[in-house]
Amino acid sequence: MTDGATAGLFLDAEGMKALGASIAIAVTGLASAIAEKDIGTAAIGAMAENEGLFGKGLILTVIPETIVIFGLVVALLINQ
Repeated sequence: MTDGATAGLFLDAEGMKALGASIAIAVTGLASAIAEKDIGTAAIGAMAENEGLFGKGLILTVIPETIVIFGLVVALLINQ
């Protein structure tokens, strides 16, 4: 069993800030990966039928990465 002093060590303000920042990065990273998987699959299917859609497919595949950039900005703002 843990005593109150040990539990309080992990629940201080700095620890909670670090936890919040890591959650911001993790959730945006997972959301971006799921979105990129779905968009990438659709883009490859579209390019298989029409090779002229390569540019649009590439741009649409890169767009979800901006979500991770927003998560990084939030994490940096949390840690200030």
